Amino acid sequence: MSPYISATLLLTLGLGTTLTFASSHWLLAWMGLEINTLAIIPLMTQNHHPRAVEATTKYFLTQATAAAMLLFASTTNAWLTGQWNIDQMTHPLPTTMITLALALKIGLAPVHAWLPEVLQGLDLTTGLILSTWQKLAPFALLLQIHPTNSAILIALGITSTLIGGWGGLNQTQLRKILAYSSIAHLGWMILVLQFSPQLTFLALLTYLIMTFSTFLVFKLNKATNINSLASSWAKAPVLTSLTPLLLLSLGGLPPLTGFAPKWLILQELSKQDLAPLATIAALSALLSLYFYLRLSYAMALTMSPNNLAGTTPWRLPSRQTTLPLAISLSASLTLLPLAPAAMTILAL
Repeated sequence: MSPYISATLLLTLGLGTTLTFASSHWLLAWMGLEINTLAIIPLMTQNHHPRAVEATTKYFLTQATAAAMLLFASTTNAWLTGQWNIDQMTHPLPTTMITLALALKIGLAPVHAWLPEVLQGLDLTTGLILSTWQKLAPFALLLQIHPTNSAILIALGITSTLIGGWGGLNQTQLRKILAYSSIAHLGWMILVLQFSPQLTFLALLTYLIMTFSTFLVFKLNKATNINSLASSWAKAPVLTSLTPLLLLSLGGLPPLTGFAPKWLILQELSKQDLAPLATIAALSALLSLYFYLRLSYAMALTMSPNNLAGTTPWRLPSRQTTLPLAISLSASLTLLPLAPAAMTILAL
């Protein structure tokens, strides 16, 4: 793909998200989401592979369905209340419909089935955009509508944490594992959305940093399945020694960055007299931790078969830029002490 076309598509992607961020009218927000979807579709099919075309078709149909639901719900809200403003969602029917439409857009369980299939058909760079940037606009809308129906958000959140953990257990493809990891993390954010939007925002920021680092690590190693991680030692020994810590941070273990949002979310759920829910969420984190440990074991404690095909990549120096990875990896491991300051700033 031409650099000019790539730059145009990426700028359009940014424009769509910014339009959704800045809008207070449902029609403008819907237009921003549509621009976002249409801009990423050529990026998804740039490899001209049948699997990429299949993934793009699935993504387009899913996003079109969610956008149609959102437009129908916002029209219904205008019909019932006479309001088109995003912060004027007072009727429970359109609020529930819009919550489900946005859940479909970001891939929350039980409307998650498209996400692992789509992510598996993409290259790691486009998968990174899909797992990070594409979540921002729907989340901005979810944070603005203040859903009053707590049961649906709690159901979506706890289902996502459980399915995100269970779904990743028997996977060998790294992109599918990252998709289920995304579903589980989004479940944690949705669980606490109605009680503390600031905490949801903090969890989203830490998720973006850690997912960005993980995709860049796999991209640097040119790894797409668990077995291909075994040759990481010879390619980048320092990175391979730090990656298990990154994966444990994704799992939410102290004293790493990923521990902060889970700790604060469990604390907030306990304050809201939802201790059983907090217990289930904490236990579901063990499921995710299991497949992160599988990746750590494959990367740090196994060796690649000593054949010609396996040894060739070891001798080829990588020409990829490592500065973004170094910054995001450092942030993924060391930002836990800044959690109180971040919560104070977000509460302002």
